[in-house]
Amino acid sequence: MKVIIVGAGALGVSVARYLARTGADVLLLDQRGVGTGTTATTFAWTNSHRKHDPAYHRLNLAGMAEHARLAERSRGPRSYFPSGALQWADAASEQWLADNVARLRSLGYPARWVTPEEATRIAGGGLRPPATAASLAHFPSEGYVLPELFVSGLLSDARRHGATYVTGEVVAVDDRPDGVSVALADGEVRTADRVVLAAGRWTERLAARAGIVVPMVTDTDRGSQTVGLLGYASTPGPGPRCVVHSPGLNLRPATDGHTVLQALDLNAEVDPADPPPTDGHLARTLARRLSALLTDPSRTGPITLRIGFRSLPADGHTIAGYASARSRVYCLVSHSGITLAPVLGRLAAAEITTDREQDLLHAFRPTRFTGVRRSDMDVSQRATALGEQ
Repeated sequence: MKVIIVGAGALGVSVARYLARTGADVLLLDQRGVGTGTTATTFAWTNSHRKHDPAYHRLNLAGMAEHARLAERSRGPRSYFPSGALQWADAASEQWLADNVARLRSLGYPARWVTPEEATRIAGGGLRPPATAASLAHFPSEGYVLPELFVSGLLSDARRHGATYVTGEVVAVDDRPDGVSVALADGEVRTADRVVLAAGRWTERLAARAGIVVPMVTDTDRGSQTVGLLGYASTPGPGPRCVVHSPGLNLRPATDGHTVLQALDLNAEVDPADPPPTDGHLARTLARRLSALLTDPSRTGPITLRIGFRSLPADGHTIAGYASARSRVYCLVSHSGITLAPVLGRLAAAEITTDREQDLLHAFRPTRFTGVRRSDMDVSQRATALGEQ
């Protein structure tokens, strides 16, 4: 079987790896470069923390478990860290955190209350909860991914099993009863038995060229719910050991002595058409909030900023499956791409190569949008509260 995968982010490279391991003839295409789209600007927290829909919660739990299995078998530099995550709440968010801990515990999701001293020890890196922290919780099954290493490791394994990677812009997809093809901007046409659309926020546009409806939130103006800001702080000495969420700042370890910073309330101020400067208000705000969490505020180094665009299906949930019973185009897009990449890669590859439906994906077919008006879809997916992504 020959499969063309459009999009070399976390989802596309994952499905390429699993398909190549089955012996499929895999061609991976990306218009910019491996991991340079949504994957390059993700907070990369692995969790099933605020997934209220039961099917979505189960899928994310499976994603976390698949990360652990994949890490055991992977070669090369380590990219997945089951570090656990800490959250602390102030007086305004204390009830919110209490309710969430109770809900997660009722589902069997590991969650426990910790003291400020325990939180300081778990977090490491000179981090400590401020005096305003009213309650603190630890979620030991959560973790984080280093996206660049994660994607490069998947691609290396896919190539070892025969996958081919090519840079090129796909401008059209032709889904026919006798086969499927993609046309590239340079005029070349590639044919295959199946095409996987894993192009992140560009998936809706590419799907439409094949007559397929994949509704997504595509607005990228100032204040759009797809727009997110990340800061990368240089932190001399040992950095944090786990993911940390506080009322004003989320952070996780990164590579090369850096810490990734995220302040969800600042996203509304980000205008992609006028990127914030590294010495501007937003960078200073991130630096000030980080300093407030450090026992030694002088350890706050320079902060660089990146603007990211979330891959957000219109109803907020993953899309995985064929556009119709006759289609040869498999659509794969998710707001939880880092958590779900390994399990979606494995399940999608199984469906493509065996034509057997995987139970975990039943609730996420693109056919759920058939006959549904856009105005009836729940697009309220803005992350604004403690611990929401």
